[in-house]
Amino acid sequence: MKLTTALLVTTLSAALGCSAVFACTSDGKEGIFPENNLYIPPSAFSAFSATEAEFNAANAKATKVYGPVFAAQGREYKIIADWKDGTVNAYANRSGKVSEVHMFGGLARAPKMTSDGFVLVICHETGHHLGGGPKTRGILGSSWASNEGQSDYFATLKCAREMWKDEDNAAVVAKMEVPALVTERCQKGFDKAEDISLCQRSALAGKVLGDVLADLGKTAETKFETPDTSVVTRTNAAHPAAQCRTDTYFAGAVCSASKDIVLTTDPTVGTCAQETGAVMGVRPLCWYKPMTKGEKPSSSWPSMN
Repeated sequence: MKLTTALLVTTLSAALGCSAVFACTSDGKEGIFPENNLYIPPSAFSAFSATEAEFNAANAKATKVYGPVFAAQGREYKIIADWKDGTVNAYANRSGKVSEVHMFGGLARAPKMTSDGFVLVICHETGHHLGGGPKTRGILGSSWASNEGQSDYFATLKCAREMWKDEDNAAVVAKMEVPALVTERCQKGFDKAEDISLCQRSALAGKVLGDVLADLGKTAETKFETPDTSVVTRTNAAHPAAQCRTDTYFAGAVCSASKDIVLTTDPTVGTCAQETGAVMGVRPLCWYKPMTKGEKPSSSWPSMN
């Protein structure tokens, strides 16, 4: 997409409050990751890619898990998945009473991607619909879509716990190299062995997505031990940097707030919030600016990049 076209789409979205159509652009270039020109056809596989079977299984499971959630809200949850499409992205949009998630095989085949990482992509896009505040904002007010950082937070705080709650997470994690810091934080956040294992799995899946983004941007691989130390002066609605995103997934994974608490426009509800005194599992300051005392929940402005 050319810069002029991208600017036109962003400006139009802002004018409409992002409420009319997309959380990301319809061609999938502005989705969970920033615009890129990569296209990975089914004939190309990396050593870490999700397979077609895993691609289909993840989409089917998300539909089974979240279909009833959206139905209870009077909406239809629809995953539109195309394994053959080589686009290296994903996006969410609303069409009438249908909440859509668009998934492409190109992203599943991306270098650094794994089957768990791909599940978290679905969770992120679902988070645009269910992630609560902060939401993106346009000239006409708040949109339906949770912003990028909040959708990342939702992915491990709520969605991964639903998607993997009935699986043998201990067996899955046993085959992984889990950094000591991840184990330490997960043990601090949870008491039950199964919850600790799920926390570890979610954190590692989050790092996968951070590293996919880093690979796309040709930056260094992310690390749990060296979080992003930048501090925003205003909540950022744009795509956070790779390390910041890994930090956000890690925070959601270790937050002990119940996965069953529905998120609202108030970012302190159902989360580990700095505003209520939480220290561990809080949204990173590299994209989130905590509310001050007495401040009402607000939305973050859409990115113009």
